[in-house]
Amino acid sequence: MYIVAIAWLYVTILMAATEATLLAGISTFLLYGLLPCSIVMYLMGAPGRRRAIKAREAAELEALARQEQAPDSDMQTADQQDSQLRPEPNQAGLTSGHPVPPKGMQ
Repeated sequence: MYIVAIAWLYVTILMAATEATLLAGISTFLLYGLLPCSIVMYLMGAPGRRRAIKAREAAELEALARQEQAPDSDMQTADQQDSQLRPEPNQAGLTSGHPVPPKGMQ
């Protein structure tokens, strides 16, 4: 399909080159070549775009179905998550989040 569009644009460029004025040549190329060719290419590409949209939606649905069927073993309890986020205390019993040690530990 692209070879036909390229050939048509080539013909319209040659038609535009034979016009008497530059304005006539530009309008010939735009009105006889570029505008109709772009409309035809858009219309001819519609089935491909539609297939791509359906394939993308099917892939999303498949991923969602796989996610729903996955076992919940990956889910952690709140205590497990909290223990992973809590920093380990140092030798003085302080965590790294303490800006100043308590009195008596200095």
